[in-house]
Amino acid sequence: QVQLVESGGGLVPAGGSLRLSCAASGRTTWSYAMGWFRQAPGKEREFVAAISWSGVTTYYADSVEDRFTISRDNGKNTIHLEMSNLQPEDTALYSCAAVITSSPHYVPNDGYDYWGQGTPVTVSS
Repeated sequence: QVQLVESGGGLVPAGGSLRLSCAASGRTTWSYAMGWFRQAPGKEREFVAAISWSGVTTYYADSVEDRFTISRDNGKNTIHLEMSNLQPEDTALYSCAAVITSSPHYVPNDGYDYWGQGTPVTVSS
């Protein structure tokens, strides 16, 4: 069982920056990838970014690759999403997710098993 808790969301003007964090607890000794998804009201949930257990492999949605950076801390139990040049279309509930993987370098964009409650991000124009 893995519990995930997000933090760092808030209200920011267009062009501003936010740093989201996700802390994992109750994890097993196996490796797991972690990622971020977002869902705006009335829209489908979409993949944002993910990082492998090793921390050396990352994957980004095309819409955020040049503006967002995902990272994992040295203890591997916390990930972050640095978001810059935020735009109104980035407004959404951002959720952290995790999946146990057999490879420390595997970073999928779907199939995640554990989810946090989400942290809202609102970007004003």
